[in-house]
Amino acid sequence: MADDLSAPLGQKTPKKHAAIPAMALRATAAALGVFLLAFVVWAAVVSDPLGGEPVARVPVDLRAGGPDKNGEPADSKQESRSKSAGPSVVEAPSGESPARSANSTASPGNQTVTIIDGSSGKRQEVSVPGSAEAMRPGAIDSRLLETTRHGQIPRVGIDGARVSEVYARPVNPAKADGPRIAIVVEGLAVGAATTAEALAKLPGPVTFAFAPYAPDVDRLVARARGEGHEVLLQLPMEPFDYPDNDPGPRSLLTSLAPEQNIDRLQWLMSRFQGYVGVANYMGSRFTANDQALAPVLREIAKRGLIYVDDGTSPRSLTGQIAGANMLPYAKAAMVLDTVPTPTEIDRSLQKLEAMAREKGVVVGVVNALPVSLDRLSLWAKSAESRGFVLVPISAAAIKPKAS
Repeated sequence: MADDLSAPLGQKTPKKHAAIPAMALRATAAALGVFLLAFVVWAAVVSDPLGGEPVARVPVDLRAGGPDKNGEPADSKQESRSKSAGPSVVEAPSGESPARSANSTASPGNQTVTIIDGSSGKRQEVSVPGSAEAMRPGAIDSRLLETTRHGQIPRVGIDGARVSEVYARPVNPAKADGPRIAIVVEGLAVGAATTAEALAKLPGPVTFAFAPYAPDVDRLVARARGEGHEVLLQLPMEPFDYPDNDPGPRSLLTSLAPEQNIDRLQWLMSRFQGYVGVANYMGSRFTANDQALAPVLREIAKRGLIYVDDGTSPRSLTGQIAGANMLPYAKAAMVLDTVPTPTEIDRSLQKLEAMAREKGVVVGVVNALPVSLDRLSLWAKSAESRGFVLVPISAAAIKPKAS
């Protein structure tokens, strides 16, 4: 073979490529065949109806808590079975939801878990105790939230839990026999200073009503609830002198269709969570219009809330419509600071006490003014010594009975 020195100029000697050994090709083909065979055997033998999807295992305590027919505590027998057999699921009786059967006394913070059988597709729901964080005072119960295009709004839980009951504050049973007075402070979150003053001065049984517009209203509400106050959401409604007197953005108006007012209502409901009910802000014209008011009150009732009328409009129809829709309802007997001076506020509080002695339960409304908060704080410190019981608004609401 001619070398490079004797080769003609301008021509290159073609190079030969190394041939792949036949042994390497046969080894590669054999490895691929073994892998494919192993995969086929695994697919035929292993049972994985979920196809490799992630699976979360949650221990569920379904102990009955009472002794069995032999007198042995059911808790101990269930515990021994659980250690050997693992978590179990109880079938619900016919016509009863599985969640209610598994935990008929679900407490705030519990969550409902849906268990799906991968082979049959059967669905079962059990209630799982929530974390310590979910059970702390002021926490929001995820069972009672529904997601809408505006955000999360209240709803009745699938186990029947109602917002007005879950978020209600208890009344001290040792002091429950005297005349009851519920005080609602309106207009909170509009001014940061007065809201902070109310939180610092007023005792837990005083109910706080928050306007929906402040950017940090959810933080203020969480603090109020954490300190033991029940909370209301104030709904801006059309007054007779609208638009000269405007309650605020997305007010409920008599000129809108029911669907539009419901959409505005849901926007307002999404501003913060944890309230036991709603209260009107203005609304003398809106609450006097049956066609405008009735759909809104039906929606409020469907959400498991209570409705509080501030009592400023004698033409309000809320009492009649609330009763027809099984909506828990409370109406203020008087506004305590119509004349915002210390003397007149003290006089109004004395009138409220007289009403409480006569009727047993009354509701008073006060605005978030510095002078009003001062007088209310002093009155609350001595009301108990005169035999009165200061209660949250849920304890003063009329709860309609099903006929």
